[in-house]
Amino acid sequence: MTIAFWCVLAAAFLPFPFTLAAKWSKRFDNARPRQYFETVEGWRQRAHWTQLNSFEAFPAFAAAVVINYLMSGPNPRADALALAFIGFRVLYGLCYLADKATLRSAMWFGASACVIALFVSA
Repeated sequence: MTIAFWCVLAAAFLPFPFTLAAKWSKRFDNARPRQYFETVEGWRQRAHWTQLNSFEAFPAFAAAVVINYLMSGPNPRADALALAFIGFRVLYGLCYLADKATLRSAMWFGASACVIALFVSA
């Protein structure tokens, strides 16, 4: 299995630490999680938003890796771009938690550029 494919697995599970962070509260009610998320503020709210965005970013990344592999086979460029995507997404989440909006946007752009590069390099 290629490094890029391992990165797809990592990206699939990337939202969950942020999910856990958002839910880590005595007020969290697993019977009504959506109602809980309507009341959270601060870093918990940003952790929730991070997990939502991480789920949204996953399909395009996974498709880009698979399409790149189908068109080009295993290659070091795809592996590097996939690793960079994971790095940008981790930094994106940390910037979101720290409320660093401009830096967070730069990390989002970097991750998106990796997805585009995976498609284009195929």
